[in-house]
Amino acid sequence: MLQDYTKEFRYNIKLATPVILGMLGHTMVAFVDNIMVGQLGTAELAAVSLGNSFMFIAMSLGIGFSTAITPLVAEADGEGNFIKGKSSFKHGLFLCTMLGIALFLMVFFAKPLMHIMKQPPEVVDLAMPYLTLVAISLVPLIIFQAFKQCSEGLSITRYPMYATVLANVVNVILNYIFIFGKLGMPPLGVVGAAIGTLASRVIMLAYLWYLMSLNLKSKDYVTHIKLFTLTRSMLKKLVAIGFPSALQMFFEVVIFTAAIWLSGILGKNPQAANQIALNLSSMTFMVAMGFSVAAMIRVGNQKGMLRFRELRRIAFSIFLLTTLCSVAFALSFFFLRGELPKLYLDINDPNNIADNLEVLTIAGKLMLIAAIFQISDGLQVVVLGALRGMQDVKIPTIITFVSYWLIGFPISFYLGMYTAYASSGIWLGLLAGLTASAIMLFIRFHYLSKRLIVD
Repeated sequence: MLQDYTKEFRYNIKLATPVILGMLGHTMVAFVDNIMVGQLGTAELAAVSLGNSFMFIAMSLGIGFSTAITPLVAEADGEGNFIKGKSSFKHGLFLCTMLGIALFLMVFFAKPLMHIMKQPPEVVDLAMPYLTLVAISLVPLIIFQAFKQCSEGLSITRYPMYATVLANVVNVILNYIFIFGKLGMPPLGVVGAAIGTLASRVIMLAYLWYLMSLNLKSKDYVTHIKLFTLTRSMLKKLVAIGFPSALQMFFEVVIFTAAIWLSGILGKNPQAANQIALNLSSMTFMVAMGFSVAAMIRVGNQKGMLRFRELRRIAFSIFLLTTLCSVAFALSFFFLRGELPKLYLDINDPNNIADNLEVLTIAGKLMLIAAIFQISDGLQVVVLGALRGMQDVKIPTIITFVSYWLIGFPISFYLGMYTAYASSGIWLGLLAGLTASAIMLFIRFHYLSKRLIVD
């Protein structure tokens, strides 16, 4: 009966809402940077887009890897096994710290690639100093992710939300001061946006640790951590889950990053329009990501308690809820496709009127395609969360690779570079990849969950 699934909506929303707001907080940092920098011109907006394209790749690996902590902590919490849970977190924190440093070095030394990617020279010149500072912020961001995943694994989803809200407030204030040169500071443009991002992420990490250290349930997890007392078996277990999870997110993020680069080949205005549509889509995607984390937590709990019928019923209730939200977002994108992109540009600027009109026209077309893929994008990520809760990561990694890189990217490349579809063609490839991923991942979950019940 439908009621068997809808009765879970209230708890699923309660669990997912802080996660969604926290996820939106991450996206809001980029959203605020884009809006504030967009007031300076389309070249500055494209520069932030190009710089963040490198960051998104690195972040996908770090955030994807950190998700290994949540199902292990959730399963241990379901079993009532504190020692196992803290061990999972401690080893995950060590690996995330090392990975954060490695990702910073990777992005820093990859900066010269911008010169050989056929991007507009004026955009590259603006993006280089921006990327240097934002790359440093990867270290506190990935460490923050370890604490965040632990907190969520313990079903304490509010604290990461509080930390990201604080980070956004700090980011807005510092952006205003440094981008435009207020309170006696010189106007730094895109570099000012990078300063705000770096400072906000350091504060975000410190505040989350503080909150978790005050909570009775999480206090012992985040205090007296012997970070270098490690066991090979737990490290191997985390890597076995975290590495495929990182690849899953990497494959998806990189195809969207490839869309940024392909748009850059078409010119600065298509790249700016792509960034607008991508940023808006990212915000709705964070809602699905929140439900994905809820699925990971609840499926992990049920797995720890060996309640496999409940595992399947709860997962399907989250799939249904996510689909309903995705339909609502699709309708919003469709009806507001001409208005939402105006948030990112100063449409009254007489010096950039031609560029702004072209950006708005392209962005409106991309929003129409984004409206269509809301459903498949939401479904694929929430099913992926349920599979991670079951600690099934290898086959889903293959599915995401096939969907995005053997189906989606070739379509994006051909339609974008060799047909009149141009920017729209790039996004039609994204639609194809996301839809293929949603279908195959759903089949995978259906098969595994039925087999658990039969066995």
